[in-house]
This record gives sequence, C-alpha cells and structure tokens, in this order.
Amino acid sequence: MYYYMYKVYILLCTDLSFYIGHTDTLSKRIKDHNNKNGSFYLNSKIPVKLVHYETYQTRAGAMRREKQLKGWTRQKKINLIKYGHPTKIKNIN
Repeated sequence: MYYYMYKVYILLCTDLSFYIGHTDTLSKRIKDHNNKNGSFYLNSKIPVKLVHYETYQTRAGAMRREKQLKGWTRQKKINLIKYGHPTKIKNIN
C-alpha cells in the first residue's frame, strides 16, 4: 500500500514575509509558486525560498499544523526556522 507524505512548509518571500502551506508534492509546489501557478497572494512576492518543512502521514494532520503555524507570531516562526523550536533555546553552559 502506498502512503502519501504531506508536507507543511514555510517559504520566505522577497518582501521577507512568510508564506505557509501544505502539499504532497513539495518540489513541484515550490516550482508552481515561483512560476505564478500557485497562490495568487505570492505573485508579487516571488521568487520564494523554502526555509522549513515538516512531514505528516495524513492531509488532516498537515492541515492542522498549517493552521497552527499561521496563528503564530513572526518571532515564533523565526525561532522554529532557526532553532527547530518556537521558543528560543538558551545555552546551558
């Protein structure tokens, strides 16, 4: 049995804003965005760069995570991208 792997992704736009979405074909989706075949919102913000993605076994799981990330502050998104966690991790030396 074949299982789809759904990706939740964060793109960095040319205006330094983030775009968050989900797909089962990540590389194709990014190409579509950069060729203006994706979201209309991104047409004036291309080219976009993939800065983070996560994998989920179900579309429902990916959609829940997408919604959660869209509700986060910009700083939480930056921390996730830079540190892999939404809150800054401090050195314990």
